[in-house]
Amino acid sequence: MKNITLGYAFCGSFCTINKSLEVLRELAKLDINIIPIMSEIVYSTDTRFIKSAELKEEVSKLCKNPIIHTVVEAEPIGPKRLLDALVVAPMTGNTIAKTALGVTDSSVTMAIKAHLRNENPVILGIATNDALGTSAKNIGLLHNQKNIYFVPYSQDDPQGKHNSLVCDFSLIPETVEMALKGEQIQPIMR
Repeated sequence: MKNITLGYAFCGSFCTINKSLEVLRELAKLDINIIPIMSEIVYSTDTRFIKSAELKEEVSKLCKNPIIHTVVEAEPIGPKRLLDALVVAPMTGNTIAKTALGVTDSSVTMAIKAHLRNENPVILGIATNDALGTSAKNIGLLHNQKNIYFVPYSQDDPQGKHNSLVCDFSLIPETVEMALKGEQIQPIMR
């Protein structure tokens, strides 16, 4: 995975953002250009898990590129062919639904739409409490969409949160490598 430009997007599964940051730290050590993208909510919201200013500061330092955080900033990703691959991790049920149904009203959904027009891989690292409930149909739609690849996922708390799925963040780099070859890492469900 050398000499590529990778988009790396964060959505608002705030309890998993630190896991995604760990992966971004590892990717930043590689010989790749990383363009960070944040949903408007992640960009502007302080939570008990992380403060937005701290997150923005670390992501900016790691990526050495400005953070895309508006629809207007994300739109040129397609026409300018800015990315070889796009990771969305964590990807919430909200963004899963919007992506499955073609709704483009956020920086992340615009980045996905713009990037897909070039038929390059989008790698989804889902993290949502309703994945086996309301979001299941949308995840199913995305599994059948061309150029969409999933980071392997599993139930994170089968007893306490019956419908929740979270990706294995540590498999993001391997999933990206395979997606760049047009292959889905297997097994998807672990």
